[in-house]
Amino acid sequence: MTDPQKFEVFMRNHQDMVFATAVRLLGNTTDAEDIAQAVFLKAYERFAEIGSSPTAGGWLRTVATNLCLNHLSRYRRRWRLFSEMQTPDEEETGDYSESLAAPEATPVARREELEEALRQLPNAQRVPLVLFHFERMSYDEIASRLGASVGKVKTDIHRGRLALKRRLEFVKP
Repeated sequence: MTDPQKFEVFMRNHQDMVFATAVRLLGNTTDAEDIAQAVFLKAYERFAEIGSSPTAGGWLRTVATNLCLNHLSRYRRRWRLFSEMQTPDEEETGDYSESLAAPEATPVARREELEEALRQLPNAQRVPLVLFHFERMSYDEIASRLGASVGKVKTDIHRGRLALKRRLEFVKP
């Protein structure tokens, strides 16, 4: 098999994971397709190093996450962060250790509802929520990557969970 054929097999084996990571973070399939393409361009450049590596999937996921966060930070000025719209009488409550089921562990119909509900969340809630639950980053890592305080990250994750819960309860059969 030639190198281009090996890369094509490599790409087919990982394309769903890369795209799913991007679409969860960005909430937009068009942007996610662009990011996935950029990830595989980077992978092609380093294919000799990562092509047969057992950690290639993790490398691709990290590159996808980084490119998504870079993309979002470029457009951050367009965001109106949810926590900045907080009313003075709102109180933060809740257990931040509660967990969402990974989409792969849920029935297909429910997984699609979860993915759709995630896409509908504002960036300020969706991004930290996805990084925490799907990318398994700690609060400190998320805060560092997003340039926010740990408290803000926890608040946005909590609010994202509440918004997801409301959206998913609304669509129950």
